[in-house]
Amino acid sequence: MLKKTLAAIVATSALLSAGAALADKPGAGWITIEKAIETAKTKAGYVEIYKIEADNDGYWEGEGRKSDGIVYEFRIDGASGNVLRDQKD
Repeated sequence: MLKKTLAAIVATSALLSAGAALADKPGAGWITIEKAIETAKTKAGYVEIYKIEADNDGYWEGEGRKSDGIVYEFRIDGASGNVLRDQKD
């Protein structure tokens, strides 16, 4: 019983570690995550950002709330900082 439990724990932790290693990362020359958040707030009107992450397709992707209380999702170009998408979630 103890061997099976230990094996399950080891397997689970190996899978979780592999998932973290495969996560998308900002590319070279990208704007910082802080700049992306600032852009979402100042150029797209977000009052609160719930989530933001790098995408391998070259943009920051996230979601947040605007002053109307509705949750939107956005994409910001990783290199230029331009807002590429801004739509209701």
